[in-house]
Amino acid sequence: FVAGYCRWVFIWGRVHRTTTKAGQKPQMKRRIIMKKFVKMLVSSAVIGAMAFGMSACAQTTPTQAPTAAPTDGTTAATEAPTDAPAADGLIKVGIINNDPNESGYRTANDRDMKETFTEENGYDASFFYSLKNEDQIAAAQKFIQDEVDYLLISAAGTSGWDGVLEQAQKAGIKVILFDRTIDADESLYEASIVSDMAKEGQQAVDWLASQNLSEYKIVHIQGVMGSSAQIGRSGALDDKVAAEANWSIVTQQTAEWSEETAQQIVQAVIDSGETFNVIYAENDNMAKGAVAALDKANISHGVGKDVIIIGFDCNTWALEELLAGNWNYDGQCNPFQAAYIDDIIKNGVTTKVVIMDEKGFDATTITAEDVANYGI
Repeated sequence: FVAGYCRWVFIWGRVHRTTTKAGQKPQMKRRIIMKKFVKMLVSSAVIGAMAFGMSACAQTTPTQAPTAAPTDGTTAATEAPTDAPAADGLIKVGIINNDPNESGYRTANDRDMKETFTEENGYDASFFYSLKNEDQIAAAQKFIQDEVDYLLISAAGTSGWDGVLEQAQKAGIKVILFDRTIDADESLYEASIVSDMAKEGQQAVDWLASQNLSEYKIVHIQGVMGSSAQIGRSGALDDKVAAEANWSIVTQQTAEWSEETAQQIVQAVIDSGETFNVIYAENDNMAKGAVAALDKANISHGVGKDVIIIGFDCNTWALEELLAGNWNYDGQCNPFQAAYIDDIIKNGVTTKVVIMDEKGFDATTITAEDVANYGI
């Protein structure tokens, strides 16, 4: 447009300076020159408008935020990954966790993360939830595309994470594992703040062995298969059963942390007429479902009763069952990892792997103070 304007000035000067050729009137020549000028001016204006429009479109066309679409049976993020930049000074984190409705433990863990990773504490946090490994991995890829600063992962399953962790590393994104371990080289993540699930299982099995039963006939209710919690808590029991002639598994099934499914499993065993004297449930919710089936069948349970009840997580209500003598043992699983992660992000890594301090509680020795201090 500017170039067109300059040419117009040059031509207009010629209109005023021109002399008449033989047989041509000055007015006619001026009209010819003016027509050329008008065409040139219109063309320049159109080109200028098109250039301005293209520039405006390039500046205002929004980019669609990525969303994570879970498969059936999973819970999608209510706060899905977005590709909007973090506000000035905020640390952008993508947090991948299991479904908060999975258990009381998971609800407490999710609440702890949300209370820590806030704007007031210097974070721009997005959350994704699923009990399926493939959905979590897909969400991690979207967070990487979103260019988060940190990727925090509580993996649904232990395997399959190498590829996405390598992508994060190449993108300069730091990965911190929490709650659960994965099968990946330690060089692929910054730090790991987790529970020792194998130790939790071993403590429970050691306690059970200390009860000195003449025969152990166990209903084993497992969590989500392939999760580190399931692997650790199942492993210790499997090893003991394989090593001891008087230890046997009546049934071993996954309830995927579900209270209702656990109740159905135990009800089916009762209906079959098979005898048992131990319920080994890999979380409190499943133990609660198992007890509901026992109560319905008028089978006694707890201290000095027909069936020993073992759970994990130390929900407050579960510890109260121990205190009342209705359950026998509960293994602690500490859900409060957020403060450790916050410290690592802001102050750097001092310990690559942090194992949460955890213990088990016996119904014959637990106190009201224990319930208050350790219940979640």
